[in-house]
Amino acid sequence: MNHRQITRRLAIALGLSTFAGVSVSPLLKLENLSQQVEAVESGTQDFMVVGNASLRDRAAAKRFLFGAATGYHKLTNDAALNTKFRQDCAILMAEEDLLWGALRPDADTFAFTKGDWLIDYARQHKMLVGATHLVWHEYMPQWLEEKLNKQNAEQILLQHINKVVTRYAKKIHFWSVVNEAILTSDKRPDGLRKTPWLEFLGPDYIEMAFRAAAAADPQALLLYNDNALEYDIPYHDERRAAVLKWLERWKSKDTPIHGLGLQSHIGKLDNFSPKKLKTFLRDVASLGLKIVITEMDVGDAGMPTDIKVRDRMVAEVYKQFLSVVLEEPAVLGAITWGLSDKYTWLSNYAPREDGTPVRSLPYDAEMNRKLAWNGIALAFEQLKQRRKSSKLWLAWRRLQTQV
Repeated sequence: MNHRQITRRLAIALGLSTFAGVSVSPLLKLENLSQQVEAVESGTQDFMVVGNASLRDRAAAKRFLFGAATGYHKLTNDAALNTKFRQDCAILMAEEDLLWGALRPDADTFAFTKGDWLIDYARQHKMLVGATHLVWHEYMPQWLEEKLNKQNAEQILLQHINKVVTRYAKKIHFWSVVNEAILTSDKRPDGLRKTPWLEFLGPDYIEMAFRAAAAADPQALLLYNDNALEYDIPYHDERRAAVLKWLERWKSKDTPIHGLGLQSHIGKLDNFSPKKLKTFLRDVASLGLKIVITEMDVGDAGMPTDIKVRDRMVAEVYKQFLSVVLEEPAVLGAITWGLSDKYTWLSNYAPREDGTPVRSLPYDAEMNRKLAWNGIALAFEQLKQRRKSSKLWLAWRRLQTQV
């Protein structure tokens, strides 16, 4: 994992828009914040859930899908995680095993073994599969960074997308086709991030990638994926406007883009406007696009050391955030970036200043269920049943009937 990736991930984890020079933390803002924080810290906030249903089944009861990101090594080396994953997840989101850096050890080789295993695992346990990312400026193998130029960039990009998507056609249900291509703080008039792909192919590389993915698998749901879209601060206002503008432009050109991936690496309860986020999601949906929460977790940086208090605060963030986002019918699923604190990327890239373990996911490092699990479950219980069955939902239902 290169330095650029660490810098970006750390910025998200700390809730800092480092590229924009913003020093405020993007924390959630609610009208009754003071009362809720007091209830959380005093232990009076109720996170009781009824029954023994899994997160998968609680979501499915509302025609909604829950899943988590994981990888080959975690599932094959951790039996406890494997068990929890099968119990709770309707979606397996492939982490790094299908990124360029893992798939392409050299220019002439495609290493599909781990990806194939994940596909077989998901099919065996009747899960949908999502995958990251066909085009990204990070996690690029060294040979690609050294070889890529204006003359060969298009050929290399199209060959990669065609080879990978064709192999997993009808097996991977949705792709993050292009990730984090927009960065307003790079100060380009069009709002695009300065990347090698942009340098060598121009702005059309994004549309090119979507068309290639659609040709390789016409049935897959194709997403544009990005971060820092959730909060009520100027930088996120800029990013929401820029993302919406590009989504409108791609749709106006009949680009085969089907939805937005909302990363949702979120934090404490402050500076969040439910109205602003709901308006943004409604505007995205008005373009005929679907929405998937692709990388959700709750960073506990700045929260108290006391585990009981901290766990309650994390649970409240999950519950409140999901309760807002899931009001939009175009949101098809919610995926946490990992299932257990044992594997949270925040431990390495945003460790707590007090040295205590990061507690950001539904299960702790020993695979015990936490209040974060309850917070997610309660959001699903409050969710109104979807009136229409999405293509993803129907695909998952078909899996359940297969022998």
